[in-house]
Amino acid sequence: MAITVIETWYLNDESAGQATTVMQRMDDALGDNAHAHPGWNGHAIFLQDDADPHLVTWQYSWRSKEDHQDLLTSEESLAEPLYRKYCTRPRHIRYATELEVEVEHDH
Repeated sequence: MAITVIETWYLNDESAGQATTVMQRMDDALGDNAHAHPGWNGHAIFLQDDADPHLVTWQYSWRSKEDHQDLLTSEESLAEPLYRKYCTRPRHIRYATELEVEVEHDH
């Protein structure tokens, strides 16, 4: 079963003010490596926090937690320069499993 990966990126002041441009640069730097991985399961969405624009969340589906952790072994060396240039600290990664809740109220 696919899982959802939730990454929180902690942008510095300059990057928070141009988050769309910075996220595009980050996606360009990390995307090819991720798309080539067999665990890739769809594109990410990028969400900037309204209350704290220094926080940007990436959310995307991945084939499994184990596959994503395998990706991270090759991705961290690509992410390090991004942390130094755009962030105040490394990203935080969480995993979530979708619950099959019936949302149609005619059940």
